[in-house]
Amino acid sequence: MAVLTFAVRRRDPVLVGPAGPTPRETKRLSNIDDMEVLRRHMPSVCFYRGGSRVDDDPAAVIRRAFGEALVPYYPLAGRLREVEGRRLVVDCTGEGVLFVEVDADVRLAELEAATGLRPPFPCMDHQATPLLLVQVTRLLCGGFVVAFRINHVMCDAAGVSQFVSAILEARSQPKARDYDAVPPPPSFSNMVQQTFTFSPADVAALKKRLPPHLRDKAMAFDVLMAAVWRARTAALELPPGKDVGLALMANFRGLSELGIPAGYYGNACIALMAQTTAGALRGGSLGDEVALVREAKAAMTAEHVRPRSALADDYFVSDTRHAFQRADFGWDEPVYAGPVATHPLVRASFLLTVRNADGEEGLAVTMVLPQLVMDRFASQIEMLLTSLVAPAVRGTKARL
Repeated sequence: MAVLTFAVRRRDPVLVGPAGPTPRETKRLSNIDDMEVLRRHMPSVCFYRGGSRVDDDPAAVIRRAFGEALVPYYPLAGRLREVEGRRLVVDCTGEGVLFVEVDADVRLAELEAATGLRPPFPCMDHQATPLLLVQVTRLLCGGFVVAFRINHVMCDAAGVSQFVSAILEARSQPKARDYDAVPPPPSFSNMVQQTFTFSPADVAALKKRLPPHLRDKAMAFDVLMAAVWRARTAALELPPGKDVGLALMANFRGLSELGIPAGYYGNACIALMAQTTAGALRGGSLGDEVALVREAKAAMTAEHVRPRSALADDYFVSDTRHAFQRADFGWDEPVYAGPVATHPLVRASFLLTVRNADGEEGLAVTMVLPQLVMDRFASQIEMLLTSLVAPAVRGTKARL
């Protein structure tokens, strides 16, 4: 990644409260919201080319919009508090969210050249905040960047997207449910972050390797995650008999049997599990892995939303392709919208939509691994992509 330096002028942070009266009350988080793994801030960013509303200051427009949105979404303007048993509640105080304005002496084209507009993005660290931090950075070219950092116990990706899109509906609490605690990730050192990009041609070539009964049914998500799961498992060099799982984080708001109210923006995701052994995963065909992924996705039922013990080697994937793509504040949709960095856990990834220099959309998978494991994973992906476009060379082709 190219090194890019530029000057910034940051104004003092201010608190933006609800634009109108809001209830003063205390809300208890659901058991899903209150999981230990969610007790962290979730950073996201949207890049805009700007230019279509030259007379308007994006920071002022967005600041007003957030104040108005915080009226129906008033818990986000409150403060978290821990009560007995380490349970979390939200004191709806109306104190507001932290808002920062920044001017940066850099153009969007320079950021694109330096980062490819793919995570991890440099210079995106923020101080810890109450529940939500919003930063708007104006660029020399008229473009701007909107960065969010929200406490994950309050919202999942779909909930943040709903709030950012100003779908202003009141929040209600779903029925509380108990979930097994997720075990801590393996202890590694020398961690590195990287994003791997796959073109539509790559995905199409992968699908051609599927058996006929899967080729027309499998989605791009299915085939890509099956291939990445295998490459990651191979890079970790797990024993053949080791149980491994692919956990697909899925939104269960649409399950009417659960009675989740319209407009709910808290955490409403469950892990849909594909399970096998490391040996079977590495030794099987791509079609075998795609079938496992599709079977896991088909298990999204009300009955499935129940406790499940996670395994230490489960690999979690969160599909954020549609979370912020429509976050239009009046300057058209963002050039890039999604996570700032790879997932902070070694066993988790984000799936993103990205564009190349010609504007062609592709898919990208973030990854965080120890340096040695990352080198092996990158080699697996390189062999995979090479095998899709070049004739097989005996002894070097990655088996699918």
